Amino acid sequence: MSSPARPRMTGIGRVLVIVYAIMALAATGRSFVQIVREFDEAPLAYTLSALAAVVYILATLALVFSNSQVWYRIAWVAIGFELVGVLVVGALTFVLPDLFAHATVWSWFGGGYLFIPLVLPFLGLWWLATHRTRETAVMSS
Repeated sequence: MSSPARPRMTGIGRVLVIVYAIMALAATGRSFVQIVREFDEAPLAYTLSALAAVVYILATLALVFSNSQVWYRIAWVAIGFELVGVLVVGALTFVLPDLFAHATVWSWFGGGYLFIPLVLPFLGLWWLATHRTRETAVMSS
């Protein structure tokens, strides 16, 4: 008799998904309010907040379904994009502060969110690298 498959979302994986879901909700709410109320004041910043929301939503879904090869790859792309986004936008807010007079989710490396946007993609990529499914491990070999 074979033992049942161990669920993928346990421990740190569940915490990671919960934090990504919270960031998705926060970024979606923030960008919606910014775009509706004052889009003309900072279109770049508010568009980047909306992009961050989409990335967090996609990353959350991809992590939940990452036991399939397609979602596993989507998770890598989404979280990799998130990491590049937070590093680039974070650096630009210091180098070109006038460009980001209004904050985004990724401004100051996520300082407005206790730097969670800076730490989260590193944890997400680590988790993906250490929790590969048989399907994804076989396909990448």
